[in-house]
Amino acid sequence: MHPKKILQRYGLEPKKSLGQNFLFDENVLARIAAAADLTERDAVLEIGPGLGALTRLLVETAVSVTAVELDNRFIPILLRELQDYDNLRLIHGDILQQNPADWFNEPYKVVANVPYYITGAILRHLLSSQPRPSLMVMTVQKEVAERITAVPPHMSLLAVSVQYYGSVQIVDTIKAGAFWPRPDVDSAVIRIDTSAALSTSLGKGTQINAEDADFFRIVKAGFSQKRKQLQKNLRQLGYDRSAIAKALEQAGVDGRRRAETLNLDEWRQLCAAFQP
Repeated sequence: MHPKKILQRYGLEPKKSLGQNFLFDENVLARIAAAADLTERDAVLEIGPGLGALTRLLVETAVSVTAVELDNRFIPILLRELQDYDNLRLIHGDILQQNPADWFNEPYKVVANVPYYITGAILRHLLSSQPRPSLMVMTVQKEVAERITAVPPHMSLLAVSVQYYGSVQIVDTIKAGAFWPRPDVDSAVIRIDTSAALSTSLGKGTQINAEDADFFRIVKAGFSQKRKQLQKNLRQLGYDRSAIAKALEQAGVDGRRRAETLNLDEWRQLCAAFQP
């Protein structure tokens, strides 16, 4: 049923403040579910189930689905519409305030159509958590998807932060007309595969891994002022010029370059060069 009719049945309207645009195209929903390669052994986290259109596809395949919904108006709708499924766990709350470890003790998959205004925050929250999802399939704003999947010389802090954790690709694009209310922009479905650990040994026994705050401290400094050269941005780390020059030379990175031109391996090497 069209989301407009469902909401009318319950006397509700979408909340713009929560970025509520409901995906109702059945073909697109099926492609999103298919992109997650779900099996009957998979535990799934869904963020923002809304009226349950995607949720229904997930519970029909996965061994369990934990759906976190911020808008308490939708909880009764979800309970009623999906009452036949005993593998659904419905959580009322803000995903950014939740700890996935409360629900999962091993890798899980994320499948979600998330509010666009908190896409970056959700990615940071889940990718830095333990246990980390083995796979994420998310519908995001098309422009954001292009930023996340960018390559040098068009990297961004967001691109480095996500690609650090896994391989990223755009698997589908979605026209605005597939949603109601119709958003102002087109969307894209991204797939982030974190199943292969990206921890990389960089000599002296140093491991650059997802828990290493130094990596992101250096990357954030590098991107702090977009128009400035890397060697100038890195000064805010508190090192003197000679120490920065030495680290850049050891990493094989020209300090006159800008942050958006570095690839992930070069960031890793630079981080290792700053290690004592």
